[in-house]
Amino acid sequence: MVLDAVRQAPRAARHWIMHRVAVAGVSGSANQVIELLTGEVVANAVVHGPEHGQVRVAVRIDHRGVRVAVSDESPARPQVQHPEPTAVSGRGMALVEALSRTWGVDLHDGDGKTVWFLVDPEAD
Repeated sequence: MVLDAVRQAPRAARHWIMHRVAVAGVSGSANQVIELLTGEVVANAVVHGPEHGQVRVAVRIDHRGVRVAVSDESPARPQVQHPEPTAVSGRGMALVEALSRTWGVDLHDGDGKTVWFLVDPEAD
């Protein structure tokens, strides 16, 4: 899925990913985690990527788990932060770190990055 880097992109990505995982039979808490983390990573791409850029979302569902990859045109690596409880933002990558089995960043030669995470479908 390719989205313009606009405020509505995380919502569109969540709906798209939920359809994909539902068709694959992923349910329960796993699909809720996948929806949440997809929205967080796409929101980061929108906020920290180029203003008029694009965000690409891909999903792979197989015996290894559900892998969601979000690509944008910024080379800046996401940072796991631990903000104060009263902070209004900054928790996205901490959620990814806490709720996924694993996650990472693949840098592209001068052409942005892909942030990905892996969730076990048996997370219920």
